[in-house]
Amino acid sequence: MDKSSPRLVRSKSFKQDSNLCYFPKPCLYMLALCITLLLLSQIQSLQQWRNLVFKYRTLATQDPESISQKLRDSVTFLPLKDLRFSNQPLEGHTWFMSSMYDTREEGEVQHQQFPSESSKARLLCLKGRDTHDGSRNYYALAWPEALPPNATLMKGLTFVAYNHYVFDNIWHGLSAVMPFVAWHRKNNCESPTRWVLYYRGELRFVMAAWLNTLMEATFGQTPYIEGFKDIGDGDDSRPVCFEKAVVMRHDGGGMSRERRMEAYDHVRCKARVYCNVSLERRGSHDIGMTLLMRTGPRSFRNDTAVVGIFEKECSKVQGCRLMVAYSNNLTVCEQVKLMSLTDILISPHGAQLTNMFLMDRNSSVMEFFPKGWLKLAGAGQYVFHWMAGWSGMRHRGVWRDPDGENCPYSDDDPRCMSIYKNGLIGHNETHFAEWTKNVLNDVKTKKFEEEASKQESASNKTCECS
Repeated sequence: MDKSSPRLVRSKSFKQDSNLCYFPKPCLYMLALCITLLLLSQIQSLQQWRNLVFKYRTLATQDPESISQKLRDSVTFLPLKDLRFSNQPLEGHTWFMSSMYDTREEGEVQHQQFPSESSKARLLCLKGRDTHDGSRNYYALAWPEALPPNATLMKGLTFVAYNHYVFDNIWHGLSAVMPFVAWHRKNNCESPTRWVLYYRGELRFVMAAWLNTLMEATFGQTPYIEGFKDIGDGDDSRPVCFEKAVVMRHDGGGMSRERRMEAYDHVRCKARVYCNVSLERRGSHDIGMTLLMRTGPRSFRNDTAVVGIFEKECSKVQGCRLMVAYSNNLTVCEQVKLMSLTDILISPHGAQLTNMFLMDRNSSVMEFFPKGWLKLAGAGQYVFHWMAGWSGMRHRGVWRDPDGENCPYSDDDPRCMSIYKNGLIGHNETHFAEWTKNVLNDVKTKKFEEEASKQESASNKTCECS
């Protein structure tokens, strides 16, 4: 036992000394290296700090006007019409202001607003007055304190409308401006100081008279369409910037059906007030049937025969009253009044059917086509079916004339559309009579049901923003 004690002591001593450095030089080298690296990192941090302090000291002592000038010079104008997307002008961002993203909110219309958080508080600026080439008109964003050189600031709210079609066609024009009505309703009924109209990036200075009147009724003032004539004595290079601007380029894209119907309700109500059309206009059991005729392309070949068919069916239903009208002979307010008395609108396919939204909600539409449209007309032949859904109407179907001028090519040859597009429409007495009878009976039943439940239609409510 005593002999083993020294070994135990030596073992314990060895374990205690094993934590000591038996190689002092490497330890010193390692220590020196760590200290050196630490000093180098501190020196680098100190240098960065000195650079940062110098940078901000320079900015603080720099002339504010010099900073503003640099911001002015940094404003970059891009073509309104981006030719890179000429093969897909309506997709994605569209070729109009292609670098910008729309604001998207569930159920609400897609739009851009300036200034806004997404624009980093910058204003929208435009340059160029070209009416033939949208790639020669330009847009840019700029801070209010650093507008581009020689820029003119336009006060108030500006509506910038983009249309891939035209503004003098009442269907296409209405599709382009209705999103602004939805924005107007959502934003405390704020009204524009001016409108800037673009067709494929090209400036336009006129909207259809019918549309102009409806917008006057809706916003409480005649639309002022900006022509930039007073800017720089016609100098196209001088930019204009807007204190506040709202841009629409997707028509009603993003709007839910409910929001669309509310927008149409709003314009309908405002139009009736503007035209002094009484909302207490007729008995609850009256049925107004309107035959809205056309002259020239897509008119009926035999107006007298067609009127006779609908007149005969209307006479079979108590309270039914047939009205025959030509929209080109009516003022806007006469059209508003006529539609307010109409429960069933009967008309060939054409722009005059845009009047349908001026009827009460749940009114009916019957549409007629010449020969050849189904195969060759494309999606455009369905626009009034879509509009009926958007405005709360009931599209009762279409009749397509099987007879008409012959095309020398095969039935599906696109060249035939030039022959069929403006063709006349015949009639089928048996089909027209049966179709009309069914619609009349359904409308009559609906009216009795509404009277029994005392439901008030949305169009009879007080206008918003009144």
